[in-house]
Amino acid sequence: MEKIEKQPTFMDGVRACVPTIFGYLGIGFAMGVVGKGIGLSVWQIFLMSLIVYAGSAQFIICGMLAIQAPFSSIVATVFFVNLRHLLMSLSVSPYFQKYSLLGNIGVGTLLTDESYGVLTTYLRQNRPISLAWMNGLNLLAYLVWIVATVLGGVSGRFVTNPETFGLDFALVAMFLGLFLFQAEVEMKRQTKKTL
Repeated sequence: MEKIEKQPTFMDGVRACVPTIFGYLGIGFAMGVVGKGIGLSVWQIFLMSLIVYAGSAQFIICGMLAIQAPFSSIVATVFFVNLRHLLMSLSVSPYFQKYSLLGNIGVGTLLTDESYGVLTTYLRQNRPISLAWMNGLNLLAYLVWIVATVLGGVSGRFVTNPETFGLDFALVAMFLGLFLFQAEVEMKRQTKKTL
């Protein structure tokens, strides 16, 4: 009799997101402080996180708004910086072909560098994934990002110079941390293989 593999649930995806949460809290908070520092209201920071939902793009938008760049330049820059999301979505789309178009749009819309990293790690380890699992991973990350940026925006009025706290370096630090975490996981996996 063939063993039926249990499909991971929404809550399994939420649990898979936990390491990402810590990064999002710090980077999102920094984004909110930077946004407040250039004169955005908390409401504008909330809307940017809700609609744009891309840390690198949001930092770029803040930097370009600070130098009063034309709107067309901001849109073009954000488009090219985030073009990688199209490639990431295309690379994982075969794993979600059996799901509806709406489900696939949801996965692609909320896919970030971090959730892509978690997803590809699961795929490389031959761990099962499902649309519900991916939604748990993506939705929790999305909500945490929004909350963190709003908290940063609220606290931003108390931080007059974000650079003194290194908040302008926060995004780079998060990517470095994620890279080191992935490298450590891969080294452990390779060590287990050779034993």
